[in-house]
Amino acid sequence: MTMMDGAAAEVANAELLAALAGRPLVVVDRSCTALRTGYTGPMPVEALRPVLSIGCSSPWDPALPDMAVAAEEHTRTRSVAERRGWLRRVRHDAARHLVKLDRPPVIATSHPVTQFQDPAGPGVTIAAVDAGVRATIEARHLFDDLLRAAGVPAVARIRSVPAERLPSLAELRRAVGSQRVVVQSGGMSNGHGTVVVSDEDGMAGAARLLGPYRVAAYVEGWPCAVTVLSVPDGAGGVRVFVDRPSHETTGAAELGLGPLRSAGHDWSRPWPVPAAALLIECAERIAIWGWRRYGVTGLFSLRGLLTPGERVYLSAVRWHCDGGTEVSAVNQQLIGVPPFMLAHLAVMLGGRVSWLPDPQDFNQLSLLRATERGGPFSVRVRLRGTSAMRIAAGRGPGVYRLDHADRARWVRRGSHPAQARADQGEFLLADLPSPDVVCHPGADLATVEAVTEGGTQPFHGPASISPFTRRVAAAVEQLFLPCDPG
Repeated sequence: MTMMDGAAAEVANAELLAALAGRPLVVVDRSCTALRTGYTGPMPVEALRPVLSIGCSSPWDPALPDMAVAAEEHTRTRSVAERRGWLRRVRHDAARHLVKLDRPPVIATSHPVTQFQDPAGPGVTIAAVDAGVRATIEARHLFDDLLRAAGVPAVARIRSVPAERLPSLAELRRAVGSQRVVVQSGGMSNGHGTVVVSDEDGMAGAARLLGPYRVAAYVEGWPCAVTVLSVPDGAGGVRVFVDRPSHETTGAAELGLGPLRSAGHDWSRPWPVPAAALLIECAERIAIWGWRRYGVTGLFSLRGLLTPGERVYLSAVRWHCDGGTEVSAVNQQLIGVPPFMLAHLAVMLGGRVSWLPDPQDFNQLSLLRATERGGPFSVRVRLRGTSAMRIAAGRGPGVYRLDHADRARWVRRGSHPAQARADQGEFLLADLPSPDVVCHPGADLATVEAVTEGGTQPFHGPASISPFTRRVAAAVEQLFLPCDPG
């Protein structure tokens, strides 16, 4: 595997600095080490290191921003409630740090951050697509209209109907031609607001969702995702770069995850050529539509299902940086290209991006690499059971390996997935909590990240993990001890 080209990294660094124009970069993300695959690792781009990072989980060396505000450093708690409500927890402390900045900042985020705009002062720039436009693009009940408007081939569209109110199950089955139906509402596509309905009990669960709804035929398949970057070409159009697609396993109970919840992404598993080619084509069409219709560019992700018959169907679009963005950057670095995030921020700021290759060449290479074994992966581990736990004193985040008793042993400092070679038994544990943080059931314990040449598989199916992941997840749990929830 090659790594990122030094000359391209220098140009990307310089162009992002020019776009920032001396303004401090502030990142608002659940992890205070967001963007770390860009500013740490084999070829770091220092312009991506935030001056201030505002998040839920604490940063760790060597992925430290200049300053950080982490909710759990005040609450000393990890829980489902904290994961969902951390923005409220950091509001006042973040405001204190924002007013200390010597210039109005650029805030990079995919979260609603209006509470930070006043303390950031006049002239603050939010490096993200307009919230109203994003909500329209991501609205589930409008998704199929979006696909048709973008010219997405019918073979990639699941039979579905929009609904203001839910009729009977029998009517829904007739409308989409399927005994099992999927009812979705809202704009999120990570398992929240989605119910698979097989019977009347399922309809009762769907009825608890707030409309309007998208009702689709149930399709058996492996959830998948692809990261896409669109950049204005200066001639009235956009250049579209499509990353290698991933497989996304969901609902792995052994990782503490409920049904439809993502267990992570695997870019190392080969794709069938026709399905990968169709997914890339659809991504290009949607990017062009987004530019023509709303003038939107930058990073977005496209979600879908890869069926056992090797067909691909689209299921959602997220026009923002999502959970797969961090580790997907390794795909670009491995072929000598700086992370898409550098171009995304420059585009959001109206800056220049000259270091990207020809998009057709890039997308053709993505298609070729999609058919090969090997690449990065990430796996989410959450706390199972009913008891509060606290990590035993140790080294914290870094590169680990399993010993002869399948216990996780610290190897060295690390913050980049490529620093952990899975085929040599290594894995990066990112975002482990501090020993004084109490973890409640359902809390995130860590993210397991690494790069494999194809000899290590994180997942075995759409809802099943591999023996390797099972052993690593058990080893992560063994790092924790029961404690008084206090």
